[in-house]
Amino acid sequence: MKVQIEGKINVYYVQMLCMIFFPGISFKEDEETCEGEPSLQVRMDEQEDGYTAYATMQMGDKIVSTEKFCAFTKSETKARTAKLAVGAAVMSAGEKLLGYRPSWGIMTGVRPAKLAMELLEAGKTPAETRAILQHDYFAIPKKAALATEVAINEKALVGTPSPLDCSLYISIPFCPSRCSYCSFVSYTSGRLLSLIPDYLEALCLDVKSILAKVNTLGLNLKTVYVGGGTPTILTADQLRRLLSTVAEGTDVSRLEEFTLESGRPDTITAEKFAVAKEYGVSRVSVNPQTMADGVLRKIGRNHTAEDFLRAYDIAKTSGIQCINTDLIAGIPGDSFANFARSFDKILELDPENITVHTFCVKKAADILQQDPKVYSRQGGDAGKCVDYSQIRAQRAGYVPYYMYRQKNTVGNLENVGFAHPGTEGLYNIYMMEEYHSIFAAGAGAVTKVVDFTPVDGSPRKIDRFFNHKYPFEYLRDSELESKLSFIEKFYEERGLLN
Repeated sequence: MKVQIEGKINVYYVQMLCMIFFPGISFKEDEETCEGEPSLQVRMDEQEDGYTAYATMQMGDKIVSTEKFCAFTKSETKARTAKLAVGAAVMSAGEKLLGYRPSWGIMTGVRPAKLAMELLEAGKTPAETRAILQHDYFAIPKKAALATEVAINEKALVGTPSPLDCSLYISIPFCPSRCSYCSFVSYTSGRLLSLIPDYLEALCLDVKSILAKVNTLGLNLKTVYVGGGTPTILTADQLRRLLSTVAEGTDVSRLEEFTLESGRPDTITAEKFAVAKEYGVSRVSVNPQTMADGVLRKIGRNHTAEDFLRAYDIAKTSGIQCINTDLIAGIPGDSFANFARSFDKILELDPENITVHTFCVKKAADILQQDPKVYSRQGGDAGKCVDYSQIRAQRAGYVPYYMYRQKNTVGNLENVGFAHPGTEGLYNIYMMEEYHSIFAAGAGAVTKVVDFTPVDGSPRKIDRFFNHKYPFEYLRDSELESKLSFIEKFYEERGLLN
C-alpha cells in the first residue's frame, strides 16, 4: 500500500490506521502503485483553534475524500489533537470506501484499557470515559464499555505501584510441534530440542543471578512467570531443576503468583504437576484453543479435545490453586457453532481463568504460505465468537480483568482475560500495562525496567535489555553480567534504592 503524507504527521500512526482496514498489508515508498492496490493520501493543516486533516483513499476505480476538524481543548495536548484529526479523516475515508466501520475505531494501540485508565485518572467518570472513547475515538459502545470496565478492574487489582516492585519472566522457547499460526520464536526440530539440557543449565544460572540481584537491591518480587514456547516440554526432573532454582533464590510463599504456562495438553503429566505443586506454583495454563479435533489438526496441534480434558483433570487434581484455559476466536476453518460449543464446554469445567484470543498471524507463520488471504478485514465469525464469549463469561460470574490487541488480528479485535474475582492473573496486568519492572531470563526474553512513578512528576521511564533471540546464541554468548549491570544502573541513576 502506498501512503503519501503532507504535514507533521507520524507515518507509523497512519500505517497503523491503514492496517485497521487492510490487515496484513505492506507499505512501500516508490512512485508506482499496483493495479487494484489501495493507496492513501493524508494532509494536515494547523489553524489557530485546531487541526484540519484531509484524507483521500483509493482502491481500484473507487476514490473517496474526507475532511475532519478537531479543535484544541484544555484536556488534550496539541499532539493528541492532531492525531484525533488525522484518525477521524482516515476512519471516515475507510468507512466510505469499504462500507465497514471497525469496532475499535481509531484506537490503534496494543492496550485499549490504557487510554480509558488515563481518562479515569484525569478525573473522568466511567460514563464520561465511555462517551469520549465513542465520540473522539469512534469505538462502538460495547468496546468503549469493555475498555472502561477493564481499566476499573485493573486499577482495583494493582492499587498504587511501588518503584521497587518487579516480576521475573523465565523463557522456555521450545515446543513439541509448531502451530501454523505461531507468532512466537519457538523451536521444534530434533536438533534444536537437543539443546534443552545445556539451555536449562544456562537458564538456571540466569535465574539464580537475577534473583540474587533482586535481593541485593532490596526489590519486591511480586510474581514469577515461566512461559514459552511450552515450558512443560521439560521432563519432570528438568522442571524440578528449574523450579527449585526459583525456590532457592526467593521465598515463593510470599509471591502474589507463581505461574507455569503448560499450554500443550500433550506435554502435561501428573508427575510434572506434582513437581510444580511441590515448588509453589499457584497458576497453570492448560490450553485447548478449540475443542474441535478437525480444527486442531489443521493448525498443527498434536492433541485432541479428549487429551485436553485428560490434562485439565490432572491440573484439577494436582491441588494447584488456579487454572487458566485459552481459546482462539476466528481460527481459519472454525465456525461460530464450533467456537460456541468449545466455550460452553470450558464453562462447564469452571476454570478460575478463561482467556479468549482473537486469531492473529505474523508474516512468518506457516499458515500464510498455505493461504495468503487468511487475513480478514471484518473477521468472518470472529466478531460473533468474541461477543458470545464476553456475554457468556460475564453471565457465568467471570470479570474481564486484562486486555490487549495485536497487529493483523482478524476483525481488528481484542484478546481478553476473564477470571472469577480473586483469581486474576496479576502478571498479565503487570506485564501488559508496564506497572513495574519485568526481569527476563532465557533466549528471546526482554527485560523491561520501569520507573512508573518518578518523584519529579516526569513521564515514567522504561528501558529495555534484549537477550539473544536464539537458544544457540544464548548458549554461545552470555550477556548476563551486562544485563545485571544494566538493571542496577537504572535503579541507582533514579535514586530508587534505599
